[in-house]
Amino acid sequence: MTQSIPMTREGYQRLQEELKKLIREDRPKVVQDIAEARGHGDLSENAEYDAAKERQAFIEGRIQEINDKLSRAQVINPAELDTDKVVFGARVTLFDVDSGNEVTYQIVGEDEADLKFGKISVTSPVGKALIGHKLDDEVTVKIPSGLKTYEIIDIKYE
Repeated sequence: MTQSIPMTREGYQRLQEELKKLIREDRPKVVQDIAEARGHGDLSENAEYDAAKERQAFIEGRIQEINDKLSRAQVINPAELDTDKVVFGARVTLFDVDSGNEVTYQIVGEDEADLKFGKISVTSPVGKALIGHKLDDEVTVKIPSGLKTYEIIDIKYE
């Protein structure tokens, strides 16, 4: 039995776009690069050919990986959720008890996580710790540098 992969609609669309690019642009280009490298003669000492074949293997592997993820995707629209707890897709504002700073994260799937944009994976230490908690709860998270305590000050589903 294969396990479903939770992701937001945005994450699903981003994977679809990457797949289209790989199939429509990258795959034909690497085939052309291989053909061109073959034209240069002896394949045993042809670095261009070896590099193009490696790139082709990467592209084909990534296409398979994305197809698998899309087939197992469970697309979740946070705006349709009706709960007072932190669940997948929530945008959570936290008060860092130690530093006094506020930070906002959206809890997303592993492929969507990007800390620069405030998106953390549901499988990250902070993501795991927040799941199931409510507004005003204090959550202690074990991170590589020690323990961090947050207070949940806002939960939104957009």
